[in-house]
Amino acid sequence: MHFADTLVARMRELGHPLCAGLDPHRDLLPPLFRRGSMAARDPETTAAVEEFLLAVLDRLEGRVAAVKPQIAFFEALGARGFAALERVAARARERNLAVVLDAKRGDIGSTADAYAHAYLEPGAACEVDALTLSPYLGLDSLRPFADRALRYGRGLFVLAHTSNPGAADYQERNLEKGGPLYTAVAESLVPLCEELVGPDTGWSSLGIVSGATYPEPAARLRELLPRALFLVPGYGAQGGSADDAVRSFVPGPAGREGGLVNSSRGLLFPGEAQTAGSAAEWERAIDGAIERTTGELAEAIAR
Repeated sequence: MHFADTLVARMRELGHPLCAGLDPHRDLLPPLFRRGSMAARDPETTAAVEEFLLAVLDRLEGRVAAVKPQIAFFEALGARGFAALERVAARARERNLAVVLDAKRGDIGSTADAYAHAYLEPGAACEVDALTLSPYLGLDSLRPFADRALRYGRGLFVLAHTSNPGAADYQERNLEKGGPLYTAVAESLVPLCEELVGPDTGWSSLGIVSGATYPEPAARLRELLPRALFLVPGYGAQGGSADDAVRSFVPGPAGREGGLVNSSRGLLFPGEAQTAGSAAEWERAIDGAIERTTGELAEAIAR
């Protein structure tokens, strides 16, 4: 299996690039799922979060190509949270949902190797299909992850230009040799990107993170990395439109393609779901949010 080939084929089949972010904010969990104190050390809290996410996966099955758990929300719950993450990731993969773990790992030597072993090898305790990475310790910090991507058909998404307001503090800082830092990062990734190109679609399993709230840098990044899949945060609740989110995409056989567009709060916590008095009402609310979002993105890639 090749991560990019498999993912792109699935997105073409579905007709949209939506990736569902699994960010279980405890304070936003609907009353229907809340238990006990909802404090981090309360065992009932982790059970509530896990029940909620498993119910979300039931609604997402067959309707999106990928999900993106944010590891921080599980870390906040301690050892029980990590165990819940393992189970949620395993359930998602059983349901043919690619799991992109948002962990932003980046280290060197044996530490980087241990991180790669923990998430990207078959039989790992928390086995996932792809991982987000920070490149700022240098290319050698990415090599252990790239080796697993080659060997086991995994995906990597390297931070290039993120969606937060402070992204420009460093990422757009001009270097002495000219050009902003984010372009230097992209240029350095070209050899790895080419190394991981898929035989079927021509897309690489070495992708980058490029925020929807910065469309101009996204266009520049596409010039530098024409074969890289983009993981696009910032769409929806963070202010990026569907057109902004797919601005870096290129024509493909089923519409514009070139990445995953992440949405979390808009899918997990729509207003109607927060006031649902029954499981059936909550399911209808989540289904409606998925249909609205996939429809909006499907229209954007068709333009």
